[in-house]
Amino acid sequence: MSLICLADFEAYAKENLPKATWEYYAAGADECCTRDDNLQAFRRIRLRPRMLRDVSVMDTKTTVLGEEISCPIGIAPTAFHCLAWPDGEMSTARAAEALNLLYVASTYATCSVEEISQAAPEGLRWFQLYVYRDRKLSEQLIRRVEALGFKALVLTVDVPYTGKRRTDIRNNFRLPPHLKVKNFEGVFEGHSGPDNYGVPVNTLDPSVSWKDICWLRSVTKLPIVIKGILTKEDAELAVVYGVQGIIVSNHGGRQLDGELATIDALSEIAEVVQGRIEVYLDGGIRTGSDVLKAIALGAKCVFLGRPIVWGLTYKGEEGVKGILQILTDEFRLSMALSGCRNVSEVNRNLIHVAKL
Repeated sequence: MSLICLADFEAYAKENLPKATWEYYAAGADECCTRDDNLQAFRRIRLRPRMLRDVSVMDTKTTVLGEEISCPIGIAPTAFHCLAWPDGEMSTARAAEALNLLYVASTYATCSVEEISQAAPEGLRWFQLYVYRDRKLSEQLIRRVEALGFKALVLTVDVPYTGKRRTDIRNNFRLPPHLKVKNFEGVFEGHSGPDNYGVPVNTLDPSVSWKDICWLRSVTKLPIVIKGILTKEDAELAVVYGVQGIIVSNHGGRQLDGELATIDALSEIAEVVQGRIEVYLDGGIRTGSDVLKAIALGAKCVFLGRPIVWGLTYKGEEGVKGILQILTDEFRLSMALSGCRNVSEVNRNLIHVAKL
């Protein structure tokens, strides 16, 4: 079977994963309006290509927080990769390392941060973090990833409570007994109450506020990137509170249904930030022209969530490399056909937003 685009990998994963696992990965909140709009919003945007620009030599390299990557594409933090492939996050990390791309490891990984680091020791890695009621839990994770050479912390801020994902409720979704949230191995031993995606209910702290950014800065020297910003007001606060980056994200449409598609939120955020900190985006990236549109509208890099799991389902590390290579090749082609020779030439002048 020849898989030539991300949609082919999606079809393969849907056919080959167990139904409850597929629906866990695919789920959005409530009626899935935001999940679907993340994709549709890209299709509403039209490009204004320039001609006769000599695109015989192309360069897709860029930097994130000063570290060079081969293309402005990274791997977003998603949970439970071992549901899709036995080596799970270790395969994901190896694929990112092989292509010199950034991997953001999830707190809710089914491999530990130590295993991920050992699998891809030269790879560029950030770590996605939540703030827990017990701040020591968060701090212990920070100390581990600092020691392992992770280069930044990505604080997810859009989950004071978990969104209502109807398919997971109907399926009574649980991790199978042979899998664990490995970063918490041994932490919750003896807990016999209900759990929420592998950890005890009420572990997350809904009282988290901007003052916790100050706490986080006080306990680590690592750069801090906030994931889950959708408005210019919160983007300005992120700058004021001294973080180094923002990921424009709606959690793949899995939290508040009806909120903005990420590409629709990007422009106002990039305009208010004005380059003072780096801005990234996840949600809805499926083609190289999607990457081009996001970079043109102000993103420094985009991140892939669900497509990485589809790649894992197909062939583990090789499948993830396939996904990343296809998207890189498509982005390079879209750049060339738009008259852009390198990433610095991709700008707002490329974009015409179609009237609805």
